[in-house]
Amino acid sequence: MNLSKQIKKLREGAGYSQEELSEKIYVSRQTISNWENERSYPDIHNLLLLSVLFNVTLDELVKGDVETMKKVIKKDESDRYVYIMLIGTFIAAISIGPAIKLFGENGLWLSLIPFLPSFWAAMKLEKFKKEKNVKTYKEIVAYMEGEDVEKVRKERSFGKDLLSKTLIVVIFTAVVMAIVLVSLWVSGMF
Repeated sequence: MNLSKQIKKLREGAGYSQEELSEKIYVSRQTISNWENERSYPDIHNLLLLSVLFNVTLDELVKGDVETMKKVIKKDESDRYVYIMLIGTFIAAISIGPAIKLFGENGLWLSLIPFLPSFWAAMKLEKFKKEKNVKTYKEIVAYMEGEDVEKVRKERSFGKDLLSKTLIVVIFTAVVMAIVLVSLWVSGMF
């Protein structure tokens, strides 16, 4: 049985409306509806509240969905967007020197064309992350497999730290600039 059906079955078995259940676990009625209609999954905190409220174990509550969640994580199409982003950026960076050498100043504009798919992939990646809430799935799977959930949360919060984001941007920029300089040097422009 999947989690959405299990939540609905337990809610109806306890005689709660979606509104009543939402009040008991401090979420909106729409959130309950999203869970029951498989548009989203509850996070680990809400799963714990549901298990206590309905007097069931987490295992009983989500057992059928753990495999589904693992598949979502493994089939994560975000990997595809990451590759498109990296390859587009790499191609754009290494093509700057040869493009300028062959086409003059207009070559710079031609070498920026591979950045367009990179930008598109970055936008898709952000949208995908928000829609799938993969981070929450990882927390649930970690809990069900007896792993340290706090470790998963710390990994998630690492990206939220301003210093770490700045460091990532600086390192990425340095690598791209190094590739551009090598490309210019190889083409004889530097």
